[in-house]
Amino acid sequence: MKISLKDQLAKLINLFLKGLLIILPFVVTFSVIKSIVVWLDKFVDVGVPAVGFLIVIASITFLGYIGSSIITKPLFSLFDDFLSRIPFVKIIYTSVKDFMEAFVGDKRKFNEPVIVEMTNGLFKPGFITQNDLIHLKLPGMAAVYFPHSYAFSGNVFFVNKEKIKPFDGNPTEVMKFIVSGGVTDIE
Repeated sequence: MKISLKDQLAKLINLFLKGLLIILPFVVTFSVIKSIVVWLDKFVDVGVPAVGFLIVIASITFLGYIGSSIITKPLFSLFDDFLSRIPFVKIIYTSVKDFMEAFVGDKRKFNEPVIVEMTNGLFKPGFITQNDLIHLKLPGMAAVYFPHSYAFSGNVFFVNKEKIKPFDGNPTEVMKFIVSGGVTDIE
């Protein structure tokens, strides 16, 4: 039984793609982590690789510990109020702060997954960020954030509440599902 050159080439390409499927997630993960470590390491350059990274991580953790204590919380609150009132700084500071709090703060915003009917029979998953938009003179509307697949970006739409249905699932799993383009299973 003789295998043609075309069949052998197809088999080699298939094996290469399977190998790529095995190695690429490891390489990309390693590269991203290495880039973050190198980037943070530059903030405190002590000449020994990754020591600056460890110092930055320890300092941020220590700052979180200090910032959550009863004694220093009012000081951080005053500093927060001060930065929130400076004209140009206010835009940057409050935007970054709100974005971080949406993911890790006490005011997490992406905790209510929903499905929005875009057109008849077409649905899009997202997260309610504001349940009521009366303050924008949009009664009966909600703000829904739709993350993009394979990106840390998304869009906010004002949606008629009648088009919104709850999406039963863990918000973290739903976010992974959306960001992965729907290839990750929701548990």
